[in-house]
Amino acid sequence: MRFELCAATIEAIKVAGEFGFDRIELCQNLEQGGTTPSNGMIEYAIACGIETHVLIRPRPGNFTYDETEHEVILRDVLNCKEMGAKGVVIGALNSAGEIDRYFLNNIMKKSKGMEVTFHRAFDDSIDWKRSIDLLIEHGVHRLLSSGMASNAEIGIPILRQMVNYSADRLQIMAGGGVNAANISKIIKEVNPDAIHFSGTSKFQMDEDSLFSDPILKVERNKVKRILEAAAK
Repeated sequence: MRFELCAATIEAIKVAGEFGFDRIELCQNLEQGGTTPSNGMIEYAIACGIETHVLIRPRPGNFTYDETEHEVILRDVLNCKEMGAKGVVIGALNSAGEIDRYFLNNIMKKSKGMEVTFHRAFDDSIDWKRSIDLLIEHGVHRLLSSGMASNAEIGIPILRQMVNYSADRLQIMAGGGVNAANISKIIKEVNPDAIHFSGTSKFQMDEDSLFSDPILKVERNKVKRILEAAAK
C-alpha cells in the first residue's frame, strides 16, 4: 500500500517529506479542485527529493478541452519532463462523456519516460469498464478514482470491482474524501494499490487583509491521524 499526498502548498510539500510519503500529486488552487502549479513549485518539490507527480489542468471546471487547451496541456507535460518530474496527472473527456482518446494518445507520446496518472475526470465518464480498458490500451500507469461517486467511501463497491477488473494491469488509487474515520475501511474493503488524500481543512487566510481569502490548508496533525488510522 502506497500513500500519495495531494500537495498544493510549500507547507504541504514539507509535510509530505516529514511523514515519508511515497509520492505527491503537486498542484495549486486546491480550492478549485487543483490546477497546474508554477515552475517554481515544481522545481522546489523535485529539489526536496520527493517523488513528484504534477497535475496538468489548465483551468477549473469540466474536463472537456478545446484545441488551444490541448496545446497548453501538452506544453506543460513537456515542461515537467524537462524539469525532471517523475510523472504527470492528467484527464480529459469528450462531449459524449467518454475518455478523450485523441487527447490521451497525444499525452502518452509526449510523456514518454514519465509515469501517467489519470485523475478523477474518470469519475465523470459514462462507463467505467470501457474507460479502464482505454487507459490500459494506452499504457496509463495509474488511475485516481472515488469509484464513480462523490467520495471514496461511498464508492467502495465500485472501487472494489475496479481493482478486480483491472487485475494488476492498471494501478487503482482510491481518493476523494479520505479521512481518519474511513481510511481503514477503504483499505480493508477495496485493497487498492494506493491511497490519495490532502489532509486539509478550510482556513481564512490573512483575516485582517483586504485580500483575505478562504483556503484549504494542510494540517500536520490531521495528516498524522490519517496515517495512524491507516496503520491500524
